[in-house]
Amino acid sequence: MKERSYGRVVVKIGSNVLSREDGTLDVTRMSSLVDQIAALHRAGTEFIVVSSGAVASGRGELGPRAGRLDTVSSRQLFSAVGQAKLINRYYDMFRDWGITCGQVLTTKESLSTRGHYLNQKNCMEVMLRCGVIPVVNENDTISLTGLMFTDNDELSGIIAAMMDAAALVILTNVDGVYDGDPSAPGCSLIRDVRPGEGEMAAVIAPSRSQFGRGGMLTKSRTARKVAGEGIPVVIANGKREGIIGAVLEGADVPCTRFHPAEKKLSGVKKWIAHSDGFSKGAIHINEGAYQALRCPAATSLLPVGVTRVDGEFDRDEIVDIVAPDGRTIGVGRIALPSAEAKESAGRKGGKPFIHYDYMFLEPEVQAGDRDPNICR
Repeated sequence: MKERSYGRVVVKIGSNVLSREDGTLDVTRMSSLVDQIAALHRAGTEFIVVSSGAVASGRGELGPRAGRLDTVSSRQLFSAVGQAKLINRYYDMFRDWGITCGQVLTTKESLSTRGHYLNQKNCMEVMLRCGVIPVVNENDTISLTGLMFTDNDELSGIIAAMMDAAALVILTNVDGVYDGDPSAPGCSLIRDVRPGEGEMAAVIAPSRSQFGRGGMLTKSRTARKVAGEGIPVVIANGKREGIIGAVLEGADVPCTRFHPAEKKLSGVKKWIAHSDGFSKGAIHINEGAYQALRCPAATSLLPVGVTRVDGEFDRDEIVDIVAPDGRTIGVGRIALPSAEAKESAGRKGGKPFIHYDYMFLEPEVQAGDRDPNICR
């Protein structure tokens, strides 16, 4: 990978990168990362920054004045104060380089419809055309617990797909994904994850980060999904000096690289891929349909392969696709309303429940052995 070969890069900066041990904002580390981004930006790379750190900023500002609050109230309070402080820090640091940044606050609900999704995409496209670096974060002051992103890793994946990024770099406080607990003897860094490799949940410690909502499991799931959409992803240590340029240039630094699938998804498929949190129902399929969907050839979901339809939904709404063993293996835009779907389930003939062009299957669905009698 040659120096600055990427045209547009999404960099996600995690809470544990920007927080000191006491949970307050690490301004020195923040300044170092801004310097790295600004230097590459000047050389021609477009950047979108998905930044945690608002709660840490608010916590550092308010301290004991916040008193004893429940988790939701403290998050809202610290975020309300911290967002202003955080974006001002970014603004001043980028301005020292002669670069302008702008704040983009979003919620999961605001990306649930195609129209709102495209409106946010247009906003950031305009910013980039004008040389402005978007600094994106979830609006924790109004996000409801049930409608929040899992963490900013999930948000960064949506932004990378939405903006057709050439790469997503997820910065955390370890060197990448390990084949076990990083602190355990004999544990080693997984350097490369290639398309079609199996699920990694069995080897990743499930613990969450100290100051954020996520952990390595959510990072790896986001990375696999985004790589499956044709976008390379790197998980690296944001506290290593010069790490952003090093991973983009392909330097031999400790990190985990998720290699992209050869075939990129269309814009609407990318939106569908990240719409699993807004499913209005579930389509349960039989083994034959499951095997057919796993085949390399494009395959739509037909009524004959459906065993059960759950939920109430209208045509063109998002539904889950559920395998015979109960796993949710993907999502899709349903072509008929729930009443008609329930009536048609299991029957031969009729139009597809979900057309291939409006379906996204999780990367691990394509991994492993397939039934050769179906995939012919």
